[in-house]
Amino acid sequence: MPDRLSDTFSALADPTRRAILARLSQGEATVMELSEPFTLTQPAISKHLKVLEKAGLISRGRTAQWRPCRLEAEPLRQAFDWVQPYRRFWDESFDRLDDYLAELQARGNKKDDKHG
Repeated sequence: MPDRLSDTFSALADPTRRAILARLSQGEATVMELSEPFTLTQPAISKHLKVLEKAGLISRGRTAQWRPCRLEAEPLRQAFDWVQPYRRFWDESFDRLDDYLAELQARGNKKDDKHG
């Protein structure tokens, strides 16, 4: 049984693939359109697209001679669902950091008052 979540995170680990997904979030695009902002060869872009397709993050269609790529959001939702429970941990960590920084700032203000 394939591990779809691992495939998703592996595909997302590359900045070029993330940029391709960001572009596809705006709508369908051809391989040529997707390759425009990069200095990569056509075969290199095709390899990135194959990784994204294997992970289920994109699909490719065919309309006459036009072969559009489109974003498939379900694997991203599954990744979000997996990451979401950790949000509480990060929120609490940032709250503790905010409290600590406020405490340091208060200490600094007290020192300034004594020496001012």
